[in-house]
Amino acid sequence: MNQSTIQLCGDELFEALQASKSVAPFTERYPEITIDDAYHISLRFLERRVTAGARVIGKKIGITSKAVQQALKVDQPDFGFLTDDMAFSQGEEMPISGKLIAPKAEGEVAFVLEKDLLGPGITNADVLAATAFVLPCFEVVDSRIENWQIKIQDTIADNASCGLFILGDKAVSPADVDLSTCGMVVEKNGQLLSTGAGAAALGSPVNCVTWLANKLGEYGIPLKAGEVILSGSLVPLEPVAPGDFMTVSIGGIGSASVRFT
Repeated sequence: MNQSTIQLCGDELFEALQASKSVAPFTERYPEITIDDAYHISLRFLERRVTAGARVIGKKIGITSKAVQQALKVDQPDFGFLTDDMAFSQGEEMPISGKLIAPKAEGEVAFVLEKDLLGPGITNADVLAATAFVLPCFEVVDSRIENWQIKIQDTIADNASCGLFILGDKAVSPADVDLSTCGMVVEKNGQLLSTGAGAAALGSPVNCVTWLANKLGEYGIPLKAGEVILSGSLVPLEPVAPGDFMTVSIGGIGSASVRFT
């Protein structure tokens, strides 16, 4: 794809975000689109959001489970950017009505960094040394691509299908929990919905953050001290609607809850 087409696609996504409307899949309209093209579209999308007043506060990793990778016929995760207008705190209601198009919630482990990381060459030990603490998290993904008809290039371009997120209020040192074996339980409207474990995300959420630091390094982008890093879902995605209430509990870390409005 040439630069003008990349810019056009990024602008189209920004306008779709502003209007809470979807667009036709880029992979249908531009069969030549590559993963690298998609990341540059995502960067243009981010540029438009920042120009409009959003502030980058972190990054997210997607497509970390083998099942999702197989469904999209890919062998790698993807990444997107978190901005301050996406973030909610424990106890706040999350207004998805009229803001998101087709929201789906997933439970994750969030990392908050105290040191910068810039790949290549980042190891798991580097990630753990750079992490101030971990938190339970709900990410609510959304797609500006019509009916979630996505291939990996579509979701990458669309900021890794990121919507909103909410963090729990208990911070735990990564040295105090086994992030590979920690168990996750998700409830929806008082009923058990799903369970998972840290190993569901590339073997460990730490592996995910290491992958992210090295992948971002290919674009000269660091993970920065103070940033929130969403490490990927440990459970299946769950469609949500206004009125739903969800809770995620992670062994050794704590819990987070959210009510959707």
